[in-house]
Amino acid sequence: MASEAATHSDTVDPIHQFHINNLVDFGQIGHSTFAFTNSALFMAITVMLIVGFMMLSTRGRGLVPGRMQNVTEMFYEFTANMLREAAGSEGMRFFPFVFTLFSFILVANLIGMVPYFFTVTAHIVITGALALLVMAIVIGYGFSKHGFGFLKLFVPDEVPGLILPMIVAIEILSFISRPVSLSIRLFANMLAGHITLKVFAGFIISLSTFGVIGWVGAILPFLMVVALTALEILVAVLQAYVFAILTCMYLNDALHPSH
Repeated sequence: MASEAATHSDTVDPIHQFHINNLVDFGQIGHSTFAFTNSALFMAITVMLIVGFMMLSTRGRGLVPGRMQNVTEMFYEFTANMLREAAGSEGMRFFPFVFTLFSFILVANLIGMVPYFFTVTAHIVITGALALLVMAIVIGYGFSKHGFGFLKLFVPDEVPGLILPMIVAIEILSFISRPVSLSIRLFANMLAGHITLKVFAGFIISLSTFGVIGWVGAILPFLMVVALTALEILVAVLQAYVFAILTCMYLNDALHPSH
């Protein structure tokens, strides 16, 4: 009975799907525990799916592309055009990074839509690490290419000297807030969407215990789950695109810091 109650609680609890569980424990070093978790597992699955699909779709390299090769080429062109439009042709030097980032977030978001699978992008530590990686590349490349000229990013052209200090402070604050907004946007959208889906799915399970009347009453929550699932798939794709396009815009600042 206790195990059944625990199983029912896990099914209804909307937060349980985000719990990080240790799959393989490697022991402790000091106060830190090292383990292979379900989060690490699904990140590895995401990478393997991307690499596997790319290898399968490009191994033939036919003059007349097949369906898989066609999808890969369309995805390549979509990412390349997004980067060119945001950062110019010079931005193509960052194409491998943007392509990898976009692919990882997109596939991880979509994998999370599968029932009982883990959504790695619903954890702020993952999205925060990706956002910090983007900003580290922007700052590192900006200073390596322009030196202290990169600081022109914070000094807009043709600003009256009287208000220049205030504008510079606003620009610095805006720049510092970029990784915060970039990570929270993706994390919050995936977290909120999955919680909403779980809540309506819980309504279906709860109502089903009331017999025929309950099943009739569960029709509306079921329809909501179907609609929300379609919406969440759209959000999963859109959030991957938003993260990638903002990355391209930030990389443009590293390439062209002058306003």
